[in-house]
Amino acid sequence: MAEETKFIVFSLAHEEYGVEVDKVRTIERMLPITRVPRTPAFVKGVINLRGVVVPIIDLRERFNLPQAEYNENSRMIIVALADLEVGLIVDSASDVIDLDTDEIADPPEVVGGVKAKYLRGIAKLDNKRLLVMLNLHEVLNKNEIIQLESIEG
Repeated sequence: MAEETKFIVFSLAHEEYGVEVDKVRTIERMLPITRVPRTPAFVKGVINLRGVVVPIIDLRERFNLPQAEYNENSRMIIVALADLEVGLIVDSASDVIDLDTDEIADPPEVVGGVKAKYLRGIAKLDNKRLLVMLNLHEVLNKNEIIQLESIEG
C-alpha cells in the first residue's frame, strides 16, 4: 500500500531533486561560511546557525557537477543525518510536494556506479517533470560523518 510523503524540491544544475521533509530541519539563505582546514573539497566549512555549528556541503561539488557562483536563489538546506545536522548548498529550493511511495521508481539501470548510490529513485511529476530522489544516508558515508562530527564537536 502506498504511503504519502512530503518532499522538499530543490534544483542543482537545472535538474530537480527531492528530499523527505522529515529529514529537513530548516532552509536558510546563504550565510557566511568559515573554512575548516583538512576537510574534503566538497565540505565548504561551517556556519553558526543560532548557536549551533553546522558543517556545510556543496552538493554540486559532491556530485561532480559544474560549479556555479552562489546567488540570491542559493539556499542551505539543513538536514539531519544520524545525530548530525548538515547544511547542503543547492541552487534553489522551490517547492514542497506530496508523493505516494508508489510514484517513486528505482533509478534506471543505466545510471550506475558512484552516482547511483546517491539516488533513492526517480519520481514522475505531472508526467512532465522528473524528480531525482536523494538517499541522504549515501550522500555522506560513515567516515565522512565521523569527520564532520569532529568539526561540529
